[in-house]
Amino acid sequence: MGIEKIVSRESKMKNYHSLIPAAGRGERMGSAIPKQYLPINGRPMIYYAVARLCAHAQISTVYVILAPTDEWWKNYDWSAFSAKLRILRCGGAERFESVRNGLDEIKEKVNPEDWILVHDAARPCLSNELLDRLFATVGDHSFGGLLAMPVADTLKRANDEQQVLRTESREHLWQAQTPQMFRYLLLQRALSLLVGEVVTDEAQAVEKLGFSAKLVLSDNTNFKVTHPQDLRLAEWLLREE
Repeated sequence: MGIEKIVSRESKMKNYHSLIPAAGRGERMGSAIPKQYLPINGRPMIYYAVARLCAHAQISTVYVILAPTDEWWKNYDWSAFSAKLRILRCGGAERFESVRNGLDEIKEKVNPEDWILVHDAARPCLSNELLDRLFATVGDHSFGGLLAMPVADTLKRANDEQQVLRTESREHLWQAQTPQMFRYLLLQRALSLLVGEVVTDEAQAVEKLGFSAKLVLSDNTNFKVTHPQDLRLAEWLLREE
């Protein structure tokens, strides 16, 4: 089945699968262990993404993509999620390579028109409400969309000396988050066609095929843990929940 048929049809398929790329280390955290295993309230950070996605009734399978040499995963008990959780040890050097490798690994287990949700291991505070909003907004869309937020802060472009060159307009600018949700065949094709290029999210790869993803309003709680101080905020939010 070609991409054109998938994006033009009014598909009633409601099969959802999730990928969590977790092969990186998160160098900006300055940690001796990969960022996804840093503790938050007594559990590794990735636990919260796994738990949220596995608990959602609409998601059939949750695939975690690890580096082939990952030695940390086995140190934790994941048996509570065994009904949906599957491990793929095919992570690449870049995020998009991990996702592309994961899609290739599961090609015999999914349909071309199935929905694939790609979610960051470092976004532990994803809520059911945001997942439901993504499904409701994108589930009947031709090919996909993503959680995102309009940019609220004033944007400054700097030179190499960290001096302001100019103020950039924030009109129509959105900050991309995850999950990003696309039809399997479209996403697999978009990533497989990248040659000598690096993309920072799935939506960018899909854009290169000429498709415009649907933006779904998110909120600040679905932030990405990037710096050490972000851990404290995630801990507080998850305790409150």
